[in-house]
Amino acid sequence: MVSKNQIKRITGLQQKKFRNEQQLFIAEGFKVIQELFESHYEMQDFFSTDASLSLNNSIYPQVITESDLKKISCLKTPNVCLATFKKLPSQPIVEQGLTLVLDDVRDPGNLGTIIRLCDWFGIEQLICSEETVDVYNPKVIQATMGSIARVNVVYTPLNGFLENTTLPIYGAFMEGEVVYEASFSADAVLIMGNEANGVSQAIATFVDKKISIPRFGKLQKTESLNVATATAILLSEFRRSTSER
Repeated sequence: MVSKNQIKRITGLQQKKFRNEQQLFIAEGFKVIQELFESHYEMQDFFSTDASLSLNNSIYPQVITESDLKKISCLKTPNVCLATFKKLPSQPIVEQGLTLVLDDVRDPGNLGTIIRLCDWFGIEQLICSEETVDVYNPKVIQATMGSIARVNVVYTPLNGFLENTTLPIYGAFMEGEVVYEASFSADAVLIMGNEANGVSQAIATFVDKKISIPRFGKLQKTESLNVATATAILLSEFRRSTSER
């Protein structure tokens, strides 16, 4: 059984204010929980409706009812298990390899998917503007499917970082050099913009080269690509371009 205090504490973690106060976040689903448990995150609570579940055959959950799980879950249809983990302190920025930068990405699903893409393409560092959605938002954690354990996500004022970096800066724009024709540096910064407005004017001033993804449809009425979809295409082209040398 989950106590009233536990329910209040855990449901409070759905809000950024309380995640910051408690320095905890929620993870749901066995795969996500296991990946976080086996990484550098420290687990605080572990609940499940399935008594047979275990982490590394050594850590067993506090068994609760489906009704109690619904009370603490962030999902419309709860998974069989939920855990809370301690947040990690911010890690220093390392100017090496390809660094992805997000300028005001607001959708949790987009951020979670982009973190998975970073993991897939070997991008170990993701820099986010302070306006970008919180990486510890439960919907973000869910969308990462555990990839958050392998990507260093840093929140910082972008102006300061971009002013001081020595790396070439690329930005995704509707108009620019076609990505399939461009060449890229292995050590570089790639900026992706807000879902509705793209890269902001203030951040665009730091861009050395604008790159675009061309439309091939006959009517060409699609206004833009989803930011996570665009990120997947650009990361793939960066990796292809630099690996062919």
